[in-house]
Amino acid sequence: MTGRFGTLLRRDLARLLVGGRGGGAVLPVLFFLSVAMLYPFAVGPDAQLLARTGGGVIWVAALLAAILPLDRLVEPDIEQGMFDQWALRGISEEMVIAVRMLAHWLSFGPPLMLATLPASALLGLDAESLRIVEIGLLAGTPGLAALGVTVAALTSGLRGGAALSGLLVIPMAVPLLIFGAGSLSVAGESGLALTAAASLVLLAIAPFAGGAAVRAARG
Repeated sequence: MTGRFGTLLRRDLARLLVGGRGGGAVLPVLFFLSVAMLYPFAVGPDAQLLARTGGGVIWVAALLAAILPLDRLVEPDIEQGMFDQWALRGISEEMVIAVRMLAHWLSFGPPLMLATLPASALLGLDAESLRIVEIGLLAGTPGLAALGVTVAALTSGLRGGAALSGLLVIPMAVPLLIFGAGSLSVAGESGLALTAAASLVLLAIAPFAGGAAVRAARG
């Protein structure tokens, strides 16, 4: 089991980190930093306004960056019959989806957390706000990864599935955004706890929901 898990994880990381024409892990980071650079031009040079709203902007940029690779998460493997081959080898859809969630998070979560350091300087966040944002991203981005893989599985095989995936993920991720960004204002530590709790719920549900969706798409 461990060997299969490691093999699947290496394969998924190679596809998501390099990405070919999809840009791999570089594209979400560049998109994330572009939002952080453009936002101050949109709202003006008000340092207090930037500091007050910067954490929320980082969360929105993280969500949008996590959406970018959704079209490469599940549908190509269904079209190529990879899930059929894994099933013949005794590898369940739930296991494949769980590994895909981990690979998806590793391909965008840690890079975005590193990119938050220069983004926080552009947005004028102080050290305490940066600490809360980083902890919130550590707690919340696994939930975004789980949600993204699940929605990608649910929309695989549908016409316009890539666009539909993004449209579905955004409203479903609203609780994570509210708790994560809210931790910078009045929620504090309780906001971070709620972010982690919502993320854990998504992580627990995603392998089973995604696995069922893949089986339905294969059938």
